[in-house]
Amino acid sequence: MNQAVPGVGDFAEAVSPMLSNLLAALREGRDVTAPLAEVCGAVAELMPVDGAAVSLIVEGSQRVLVLASDQVVEHLDTLQFSLGEGPSFEAFATGRPVLVPDLSRSLPESWPVFGAEAALAGIGGIFAFPLRRGAVKLGAMDTYRRALGCLSEEELATILRGTDLVTSALLAVAAAGAAWETQGGAVGAMVRDRAVVHQATGIVLAEFAIPAEQALARLRAYAYARGRLLDDVARDLVARRLHPREIEE
Repeated sequence: MNQAVPGVGDFAEAVSPMLSNLLAALREGRDVTAPLAEVCGAVAELMPVDGAAVSLIVEGSQRVLVLASDQVVEHLDTLQFSLGEGPSFEAFATGRPVLVPDLSRSLPESWPVFGAEAALAGIGGIFAFPLRRGAVKLGAMDTYRRALGCLSEEELATILRGTDLVTSALLAVAAAGAAWETQGGAVGAMVRDRAVVHQATGIVLAEFAIPAEQALARLRAYAYARGRLLDDVARDLVARRLHPREIEE
């Protein structure tokens, strides 16, 4: 990541070619998954942080990773999806930035398990930002630093500029008809990347005749109690290595 604080011109110069590619793909009806990730990656590279991830959040609890700049932040994304808690969920729900400059001293009450795991992973501070425009809520961007400390006003302004660019790119995809609500187009393809979790949720839902949100919560609770990732538990359930009756509250 770039530790110098870029100006508006730096963002424009770096991101403009990727945005052009994305818009061309939209006009031509091509798959925009890769161009969208390239836009997000170009923005993340200019952030004054050590790593960044962009996630769509679907139906309030399903999160779909669009871009992770490194393995650390990718692991943090998987952990949040498994636990159903974390800074990006909070940023998405509240519509406000979530700024935690020192995880070793201030574990947020709303996501204590994730916070503790992130601190163990060598994360000093974590900063999450909602990706939204008006009433339209798209997802969130997580950023982290290994060192402790608050973002300066200039650094915060830089990240907000970046999140605005990412939001614009996501809205362009939505405006072209690739809406995540209908699971169509490129965004829908990314949603289907976690199809195994949706399948497993459906199995639990059918077994216990409970709403989807409760079925997903049971899966998460089972995975957490056994120190496993949600994706792995879902694969076992779908492959019938695990019986749904073993997924109890």
